[in-house]
Amino acid sequence: MRLLITGGAGFIGCNFVRHILEEHSDYEVVVLDKLTYAGRMENLEEIMDNITFVRGDICDKSDVDKALMNCDAVVNFAAETHVDRSITEAGSFIRTNVLGTHTLLEAARTSGLEKFVQIGTDEVYGSASSGSFSESDPLNPSSPYSASKAGADLLARAYFTTYNLPVSITRSSNNFGPYQYPEKLIPFFILRAMIGEKLPVYGSGENVRDWLYVRDNCAAIDMVLHKGKSGEIYNIGGSHELTNMAITRMILSHLKKPESTIEHVADRLGHDFRYSVDSRKIRGLGWRPKRSFEDALRDTLQWYMENEEWWSGLL
Repeated sequence: MRLLITGGAGFIGCNFVRHILEEHSDYEVVVLDKLTYAGRMENLEEIMDNITFVRGDICDKSDVDKALMNCDAVVNFAAETHVDRSITEAGSFIRTNVLGTHTLLEAARTSGLEKFVQIGTDEVYGSASSGSFSESDPLNPSSPYSASKAGADLLARAYFTTYNLPVSITRSSNNFGPYQYPEKLIPFFILRAMIGEKLPVYGSGENVRDWLYVRDNCAAIDMVLHKGKSGEIYNIGGSHELTNMAITRMILSHLKKPESTIEHVADRLGHDFRYSVDSRKIRGLGWRPKRSFEDALRDTLQWYMENEEWWSGLL
């Protein structure tokens, strides 16, 4: 199989590239990435000899056509992903996440693809006051980021319904692990704690997220690529719901840093209180997360401690 992975130089994308190379040694892997601040060539350096890399933008038809040539399947990770940035610069999120996905879907529509996997997020459901969202629940996004991802999902489903494009969609909970750009909570707090800076916690810190180790998410996406039904959505949750304050304290404890470094700051605009998804559908395909949260967090901390050259200068 010749597999196109868009956004493959980003956090989840580069981990997925590694997963595919390890699990499917006979696959030809093509990576299309614009190389923005979070999609970094450093994320792929040691595996460049094993992939075909195309620098390009999923909003650019010529870039997409070049990368998609002779491919059998696409997994679309390419996206602007940081909620805080979407609040101050929503336009770039609409361009990449909606218009870029449309460009990719249009190219895929006439290419005879066997599979198109659209990577979504649990944030499209909005905040869960109780229980967990299933794939059939209505979308209620709160931020420009989650709204743009909801739009991309709806486009992907429409291309299945209208054109019979073999699309499946994944919606995962909060990922963490190696190569994550330090604007997201876990790497941001790890690095700030390591260099002795304050850890700014939004509001009370009681907002709840379900945490999923990135390599477990990659295994689930791989399963959807090979076993998922076209037209279907698959929630992927880690079943590790924790408050932001609990995560912060765990990081400080691992690094033996004092809790006096915690600094409460004004809450984020439109900050959803809790995310939670029901993952029974993907579990029905045979997937289970392999890593406990505690072990995965410990390994993530260790990775950042051992790879200062990767993150130096990013804070």
